[in-house]
Amino acid sequence: MNDNHYRSVLKAISWRVTGTVDTIVISYFVTGKMEMALSIGFVELFTKIFLYYMHERIWNRISFGRVKTKKDYEI
Repeated sequence: MNDNHYRSVLKAISWRVTGTVDTIVISYFVTGKMEMALSIGFVELFTKIFLYYMHERIWNRISFGRVKTKKDYEI
C-alpha cells in the first residue's frame, strides 16, 4: 500500500512542526537570543518540509523492506 500525496504532505508538516520547536529550543540555548532562534526555526521549517516530502516520495517507490500482504478474497 502506498501513501497518497496528501498524506505525505500532512506527515511532513506535522513532523516539521515538532522538529522546528526542537530547533528553536536548541538554537535558543546555543545563541541565548530568542529572535535568532525563531529566525533559524522559521528558515528550517520550510526547507525541511520540502526535503522530508521528497524523501517520503522516493522511499514510497522503493520496494526494499516491504512485505506484500495476502488478500482474504478478491472480487
